[in-house]
Amino acid sequence: MSRLRVHPEAHLVVRVGWLRAAVLGANDGIVSTASLIVGVAAAAASPGDILITGTAGLVAGAMSMAAGEYVSVSSQSDTEKADLARERKELSDNVVFEQEELAAIYVERGVDPALALQVAGQLMAKDALGAHARDELGISEMTTARPIQAALTSAATFSVGAAMPLLMVVVSPANVLVPVVSAASLAFLAVLGAIGGKAGGANIWRATIRVTFWGALAMALTAGIGKLFGTVV
Repeated sequence: MSRLRVHPEAHLVVRVGWLRAAVLGANDGIVSTASLIVGVAAAAASPGDILITGTAGLVAGAMSMAAGEYVSVSSQSDTEKADLARERKELSDNVVFEQEELAAIYVERGVDPALALQVAGQLMAKDALGAHARDELGISEMTTARPIQAALTSAATFSVGAAMPLLMVVVSPANVLVPVVSAASLAFLAVLGAIGGKAGGANIWRATIRVTFWGALAMALTAGIGKLFGTVV
């Protein structure tokens, strides 16, 4: 039995589609909702108004994330489909040229020209469009665009992320609401960064610091603007 059959490999790149949408959704949910809450609270709004504002931000943000992800990933999917349709026509019109084109790609990667032409012919005999999609266009099953998956993942994770700062509004005394929401949200972001780094096989500390830094900056800016406008009004 081949060693490849008894030693399967789990590549992290298969997670790239849903992981990107999940991290983006949760991060945006925490940062935008926490920033909104901190900004409104800094303007001396009542706890009830803050909670209503945060809830509205959660619903609007989740819908916006779902729509945005669906539209953007659908655009990517449309481009992939157009490229595949064009490649399918080219294969139908001139299969010999397409084999030479595929072989040239392998030659650039270091394969002997004669062997490259033979490999291209064998791959195209099995699945011509799949071979060109993978090696010429860079489209594969693992990385292909999935609009519905991206939209649902982003909306769900945004809602979960946004619910965390909102929970802090409910349990925090009004006089310490801003520092409690800020500290808790930064802690949530740190955990999110660590989870995202671990799931993606990246450096956990770098991912954690990156997410936390930008979250802190966003909350600081909105708190300053809220304080400024609260004083003026």
